[in-house]
Amino acid sequence: MKKAALITGATGGIGLELAKLFAKREVPLILVARNADRLHRIARYFQDEFHVSVLTVAQDLSVGGAAETVYEAVHSAGWEVEYLVNNAGFGDWSRFVESDWKKQSDMIGLNILALTGLCRFFGQDMRARKSGRILNVASVAAFLPGPYMSVYYASKAYVRSFSIALAEELKHDDVTVTVLCPGPTSTGFEKAANLDHGSPMFKSMKAASPRNCAIYAYHAMMCGQTVACHTLPSNLIRIGVHFATAKFAAKQSAKVNGIPKEPKRRVRRR
Repeated sequence: MKKAALITGATGGIGLELAKLFAKREVPLILVARNADRLHRIARYFQDEFHVSVLTVAQDLSVGGAAETVYEAVHSAGWEVEYLVNNAGFGDWSRFVESDWKKQSDMIGLNILALTGLCRFFGQDMRARKSGRILNVASVAAFLPGPYMSVYYASKAYVRSFSIALAEELKHDDVTVTVLCPGPTSTGFEKAANLDHGSPMFKSMKAASPRNCAIYAYHAMMCGQTVACHTLPSNLIRIGVHFATAKFAAKQSAKVNGIPKEPKRRVRRR
């Protein structure tokens, strides 16, 4: 079986940069994303530029059973995952009770359920052969409650807590688990989350480059570091939350996120 790096959300941002780092070291790639056309273009790029084997799995990870589908596709192709990178995820900037419920439920499906499932299925193989490394991408949001991005912040808190627990469970099996907690990064996240429509977050905190974040994450993963906070501000937030109440932290998050405008309401006429 080919020992490979499986990367979700590998068609852009941190995921794409991590794929390049693995490819430079001649590690075969399993790229997972929902956009099949873009996925195949990226695969051809890696084959032509780095001469590595690439397996693509076009799958929407927000739907139920997605992790099982990916696992079965990889095993049917005869590949073995040595490095699992759960990078795919998205957020939404809105008042929760007025938000798009499908978008919120899809976020939970992608950020939590798919990540957990992939760790479960590929993690069992790693444990059985006593070899493997897992990198779960969370966020500095994992340390805070996040008004106006409540589900996103909560999902990343789950990823952080789950990853630390899993690392402890697997520490005697020669399998490492690293959770990356980056601050704002120029990945297009802000546009997908509607943060470019008025949130001060990316204005108040300088966004890091995906390449620098990926390099940091790759080395943290290879060193077996459990919690990896990219950039000084992220580390300061990680430390600072220990000295603040949850209510105070929520107020500060609300200021950083900004308050979305009230949606226009239709006036009923009798």
